[in-house]
Amino acid sequence: MTGKDLRIVFMGTPDFAVASLKAIVENGYQVVGVITSPDKPAGRGRKLQESAVKQYAVEKGLHIMQPPKLKNPEFIEELKSLNADLQVVVAFRMLPEVVWDMPRLGTFNLHGSLLPQYRGAAPLNWAVMNGDKETGVTTFLLSHEIDTGAILFSEKTPIGTNDTVGDIHDRLMDIGAGLVLKTVDALAEGNYSTVEQDEIQANELKPAPKIFKDDCRIEWNKPAEEIRNQIRGLSPYPAAWTGLEDESDKSYSMKIYFANFGEATDVKPGTIDSDDKTYLKIAAGDKWLFVTDLQLSGKKRMKTEDFLRGFHNASSLKTT
Repeated sequence: MTGKDLRIVFMGTPDFAVASLKAIVENGYQVVGVITSPDKPAGRGRKLQESAVKQYAVEKGLHIMQPPKLKNPEFIEELKSLNADLQVVVAFRMLPEVVWDMPRLGTFNLHGSLLPQYRGAAPLNWAVMNGDKETGVTTFLLSHEIDTGAILFSEKTPIGTNDTVGDIHDRLMDIGAGLVLKTVDALAEGNYSTVEQDEIQANELKPAPKIFKDDCRIEWNKPAEEIRNQIRGLSPYPAAWTGLEDESDKSYSMKIYFANFGEATDVKPGTIDSDDKTYLKIAAGDKWLFVTDLQLSGKKRMKTEDFLRGFHNASSLKTT
């Protein structure tokens, strides 16, 4: 039996998952069902918005399920009726055992890290924020505890000094799609071996919890390298930010999407310096950081030079 003989159910929600679903569909594999999140209201008009995976599934005429609750009896019965041989999960929510244990070949997940490192909701962000030099994707069989199942395959990619999490996301999205196909074929053919995660030696396991607004706020007393990694690891979303005040004590927030190292400094961390024409730099705990891409609250993202042309006397701003 080959991977193309299998009846596959795919589960996923965001753009990252679409690349894997697209690879499965466009390489002739048999997708008998797609499970994604329910439509959610978004934007000022609060119009219902379909997930990226649903949009692609609709385009391809695939059978779609959007259960609010994965233990709903009607959903479970519909899922059983699909008689899937294998379930593939990419960027979806935690599954109950009654779902992941249903197919005869089980369920595997594509995770955006080199497991057992960075188990959790935001592995790509934390790898960049922590200054890691490499990351990757891993496929593993689902089990009771989240992100702890037996590893099937993994593939690495370097993290460059100027890479943002957006760069890593796009690279791993494509690498992951290839790894998904490799895993489907291996499971179909029985040509694989697994590695238990607790058998992998690691000096320290780094977690990847969900990112909240406080994780994004910049503390300027920290070393410049740590702050720059935070900025890269949150760019373009959800973005690192700092509070600002102008001469009239009006408050702003400013998202920073990229910054470069400047010279060493011993001025107070958070001090802003600018020629009001070409550069805006902010003092970290040990060096200046030159901000190159930013977004002031209520405005669009722009290059620093464009911001300075429209915001007079930026050198008078203070971080808060």
